[in-house]
Formats: sequence, C-alpha cells, structure tokens
Amino acid sequence: MLSKADDYPFHQTAEPMAFAGTDRNFYDRFFFNGYAPDGGTMFALAFGLYPQLDIMDASLSVAIGGAQHSLRASKHMGGERVDLRVGPVTVEIVEPLQQHRITVDAPEMRAELTATARHFPVEEPRFTRRIGTRSLMDVTRMTQNMRWSGWIEVGGERWEVSDWMGTRDRSWGVRPVGASDPQPPTEGALSQFFWLWTPANFEDVAVFCHTNDDEYGRPWNRRAVIVPTDGREAREFEQVALHYDWVPGTRRLQGMRAVFGEDEAELRLTCHGTPFYMTGLGYGHPEWGHGHDKGPQAVQFDTTAPTRDRYTDMMRLHIQSPARAELVMDGRTRVGRGVVEQLFIGPNSAAGLSGLLDPHA
Repeated sequence: MLSKADDYPFHQTAEPMAFAGTDRNFYDRFFFNGYAPDGGTMFALAFGLYPQLDIMDASLSVAIGGAQHSLRASKHMGGERVDLRVGPVTVEIVEPLQQHRITVDAPEMRAELTATARHFPVEEPRFTRRIGTRSLMDVTRMTQNMRWSGWIEVGGERWEVSDWMGTRDRSWGVRPVGASDPQPPTEGALSQFFWLWTPANFEDVAVFCHTNDDEYGRPWNRRAVIVPTDGREAREFEQVALHYDWVPGTRRLQGMRAVFGEDEAELRLTCHGTPFYMTGLGYGHPEWGHGHDKGPQAVQFDTTAPTRDRYTDMMRLHIQSPARAELVMDGRTRVGRGVVEQLFIGPNSAAGLSGLLDPHA
C-alpha cells in the first residue's frame, strides 16, 4: 500500500511506510500542553496514529474555571500517515524539532496555536516493560519545552495566548491501544504503575524529571536534565532523590521536591487549582480511548463541570496538576511554572503506597 509518506526518504524497512512492523499496538503520537502565566488556564492536545489499526485520532482539552472542555475526533486513515488532520483538528509541522501549529475549527471549540521550541529535544530512556512474556511497552519518546502564541475559543469565549509556556512530546513504539486484549497475559492484567513526569519552564532553563518505579520504589525508567535555553550544553544527573508531599487521605501529590546529584540543584513543585484530567485527551477513556474504532469519521464534545474530586474514580486517576515551580541552582532561586503528571496504581513501598488504590499511608 503506497502513500504520500513513501515519497520521503524515511524508510527503515523494505515495506511501504503504511506498514509499521507486525505488532497491532504500534502507535505514533504527538502530545502538547500549554498554560497561562498565572496557571489559571491550561490546554493539552493528543494526536495519535495507529497504523496496524488504520485509525488516527485527536483530542484537544481546555481547563478553565474548574471546568474542562474536550473535543475528540477519530477517523479511518486508509494507510495515509502524512495528512495530520482528523475532523476539525489539524497538526502542522512548520519546522521539524522547532515549530508546530495546531488548528481547530468546530462549533464548540476553535483554536489557532503555534508552539515554538525553547531548546533541542531531550530523548528519554527507552521505555521497555513486560508482563511475563508479553511486551506491554516498548517506546521511544522525546520531550521539549515550548513557547505558545495564538488563541483558543470555547463556546464563543476567546482567550488570547501570548507568551504562554508548555511542553510537547513525541513518542512512538508499542503500548496498549485500541480494543482490550481478549486474552490477557497469564500473569494477569497490569496491577502496578507508578508514573511521575514533571517538566518545568524557567526564564533561561528548562527542567525535566520523570520516573517509572516498581512496587518497591526502584526506578525502571528515570531521567533528570536541566537544559539552558541559549544553546549551552544540558546538565545530566544520574542521581536524583524524589521527596513527595501527599494530599492527606489520597494517593495524589500536592507538591514534591527533586534533588539532583549531590545537592547540585533542587526542583520544587507546588500543585494548585483543579487537576487537568487526562481522560479529556482519551487516556483511559472508556469510550474514546486511543485507537478505538469510532467509524470512518466521528467527532464528540463534552464539558466536565466542577465536581467533588474523587481520586479513586478511574476517570480521574491520571492527571496533570498545574504547579508553581522553583529551581534552586548555583546560589540562585528561579521561579517558573510546570506540571506534575501523576498516575499511581498499585503498591510502591518506598513512597508509602499499598494495595491497588489505597491512600498514602
């Protein structure tokens, strides 16, 4: 099956570009988030391609005033991976690794947003995890902090986006997508996943720290990097100590500290406001999960009104919390903004978590 992508010199196998190996869970995804300088408004977009399922989907979600407005779209892509348009949502690569444009044109939501890179992307360690003999994840991801411009309109009300900050990532590989596996691994389904991702923006540097831990708190994927935005070399830290401040009676963070190296730098994050629910972008959504077949073309919009936040609700487990950020480094304290993405399922004895969703001890 030939497609427009075959005219680009990007082949890495003898197959046409429409074919991506043999694993039905192969995916290729764009993710972007952005937030106002005061942290009061936040948006994010997920845009995914699933070549073996022949599906492309996109979701733009905007959180403001305690409510979250989500526009979701899906289509059959007919093997064509170059046309990055799903219904009313379009992603344009203006300049690879440097600038991207997002356009949305639906009755409920409209947007014209341009993301410009603040530095060269950071390549995270390859994510590989198995359940017994079954491959659950085998993913490469790059992460990059951005500066935003443009506007967003929801229900006829417009917000100008001027000098907002945020983060994008690009990931590809294998992870669960589409319909649930009719024959799960003999060891059972996933029952432990400790995920923390904390990109932060400061005036002259970007900070990245993430971890995936096992049930004993041992990291199986972790990286900490401080990247100057003037092109100077990034500072890598093999050692990072994480300290958590839990919301009482939950397994959700209200703040945290990351100490890099031998006290060479310290990142402090204080969460505030209403969490941004990742189900708005399809993550864990029962009807609009990534790669679900919604037919040749489908679009859906909803608004999640402010409600009592129940962290054990499966629709509210995976969140990004807007955060005030401080970076103490080289005798100076910088103040900026970031997010604390958190998904904590199952035990992590080092973090004081037990059971599947028991609150922090």
